[in-house]
Amino acid sequence: METLRDLNINQSAEIKSLDITGTQRRRMNDLGLISGTKIKKVLVSPFGDPCAYLVRGSVISLRNINAEKIYITI
Repeated sequence: METLRDLNINQSAEIKSLDITGTQRRRMNDLGLISGTKIKKVLVSPFGDPCAYLVRGSVISLRNINAEKIYITI
């Protein structure tokens, strides 16, 4: 299954599930990262970590370690 980290710049996907628990999951939910949400990778930092994503009209930054736990469908 593909993860959020696998997206290329300007590529869109739909969030399928999150493999995160506890306060991290709550934080992701608060940012709008829930099943069925459309997401687009818009920027990658010069060293590749973190990356910026467009979610529900807002740009958020996620580290690759967190992006690897968010499963998507392209």
